[in-house]
Amino acid sequence: MRDAGDVSDTTEKPAPAPERPVVEVNPGVYKRLTTGLGGFTLAMACCLVLVGAIYLITPRSDKEVLPTVDYSGQLLAMRSGAPFTPYAPQGLPSAWRPTSSRVNGLGVHGKPVAWHLGFVTPSDEYAAVEQSNENAGAYVPRMTNSKTPTGSRTVAGATWQTYYRKDKKANSLARTLPGGVSIVVTGTAGLDELAVLAAALKPQPRT
Repeated sequence: MRDAGDVSDTTEKPAPAPERPVVEVNPGVYKRLTTGLGGFTLAMACCLVLVGAIYLITPRSDKEVLPTVDYSGQLLAMRSGAPFTPYAPQGLPSAWRPTSSRVNGLGVHGKPVAWHLGFVTPSDEYAAVEQSNENAGAYVPRMTNSKTPTGSRTVAGATWQTYYRKDKKANSLARTLPGGVSIVVTGTAGLDELAVLAAALKPQPRT
């Protein structure tokens, strides 16, 4: 029996943690472990320099690449539903790339029908065929961005009025057919290139 004066501590003490093994590292491995960040930084810098050099020598274009469209559906709709015979290009070289086609007014009683057909030309300019049975006195000036023709030009045996809008850098060829249907070939392309498109336009009879 313990004496009341015995104040010795009977609480169990935790066992000491096991000692971690000491791994000896040779000087070569130690150098690689302690200098890895510098090597990584140098490698990243070399990669960035290489990427920058490739970026500088790679040709780039700021021009928007427009998608090529198939306008056969709009042509069919115009042939079957327009109140006039539409005109469409035939035999244009493949370098003429169609990029837009819109038909307005079909099936709406009393409203003029219009068809817009846009191209990127071989010289990478823009050219469009605009045609409508809208009153020529309003339609032609709106499509050419000008009220006054600059002259005339014979294309494939037909006489076209020429227009030029300096602030928009737009050239145009326009003619009004018997029956009041107007055709305008317009765009940033020169008159010679517009004349190629105008010469390719052929009537598309009703299906």
